[in-house]
Amino acid sequence: MISQLEKEIIFRFLKARKKDGFLNVISIFSFIGIGLGVAVLIIVMSVMNGFRTELINKIVGFNAHAVVKPYDKPLAIITNKDFTKGIFSNDGEAVILSKQNTKGVLLKGYLKNDFKKLEISNNQKYFGTTDLKNNSISIGKDLSFLLNIDIGDQITIMSPSGVQTIVGSFPRQDKFEVISIFDSGIGEFNENVAYINLNTLEDFFNKNKDQRFIEYYFKDPKNIEYYKKKMLDSFPSAYVYTWADLNESLFSALKVERNVMFIILSLIIIVAAFNIISGLTILVKNKTREIGILKSIGVSNSSIKKIFFFVGFIIGTSATLIGILLGSLFSYYIEDVRKFISNTFDITLFPEEIYFLSTLPSEININSIILIALSSIITTSMVSIYPASRAAKLDTIQTLKYE
Repeated sequence: MISQLEKEIIFRFLKARKKDGFLNVISIFSFIGIGLGVAVLIIVMSVMNGFRTELINKIVGFNAHAVVKPYDKPLAIITNKDFTKGIFSNDGEAVILSKQNTKGVLLKGYLKNDFKKLEISNNQKYFGTTDLKNNSISIGKDLSFLLNIDIGDQITIMSPSGVQTIVGSFPRQDKFEVISIFDSGIGEFNENVAYINLNTLEDFFNKNKDQRFIEYYFKDPKNIEYYKKKMLDSFPSAYVYTWADLNESLFSALKVERNVMFIILSLIIIVAAFNIISGLTILVKNKTREIGILKSIGVSNSSIKKIFFFVGFIIGTSATLIGILLGSLFSYYIEDVRKFISNTFDITLFPEEIYFLSTLPSEININSIILIALSSIITTSMVSIYPASRAAKLDTIQTLKYE
């Protein structure tokens, strides 16, 4: 516990005095450095958390949350209270031929009624009809720009499956009508994926109904490990994979990047915290006479150590709290700040064609803030121990003799 005398001395040492000019400058810079370091860490972590969440939302909005593929036996849809829906599907790679260009794509097949249930066909960026009939196709926005195709146009698709003729085998070609254009929010998907009717796809690639796989959609796709375990239990003799498995390398890279950024930006706090050592060392030097007087009237070494330790601790903790406030406010209004800077200086800070996001995402995570705050407070507490110990070891007679 801290005694009343110790409290008074601590707050007396914290007060700025004219004769302590250089010491005050160091203390101010330590305070600002720690506060800015904490604020920047919170802002960066919030933006990276927001980017990860936005990316997940776009991926799970476009892809099935889990896919079950048969090895040898045909599959049957299993209903469960945790599953939103399960639908049959199949896919195959083909080449789209247009008058001006050609492009390899992944064709995904759905029954007409199942296609209408997909999130991609029910968002505001879907243009055209959802009536996915035979020999009709829905393509992405980027693919339509690349091939200069619009709704209602006819395109030719070439399958790797051969058609036997009297002169040999030729790749199969069919005409398809573009009935809609979708925008998943991710350019790679828009350019490389197209939807056709499931029956048409099976006929086009010479596949049978026993090869159909099932796409499952869950209420909480972020909790994918829980659902994957359920799927493996339900389909022990089938191949099961999830959206997380398909994008494992991407999210691993994001995790590594976030951890590296945390370590690098933590150095700002560490450098600023070491200024506290300088400040407290100068404070001990300036207060040598007062320390001698305190010891001569019976104040213990532990109390002296405690006084100087809490001077550094209070500077570090108050700077951390200010940094949390600034960082949280900036993270919350970061999109408004981006718009203001972009409009004022006529510059693009966050180009959508590069990041696939129209706004600067930010997600304030309480656990991240607690981790940053604890790291900052522990660091500033540790660097306060050395000068506080030196103050406690000062000899009473020597300090009074020479001061």
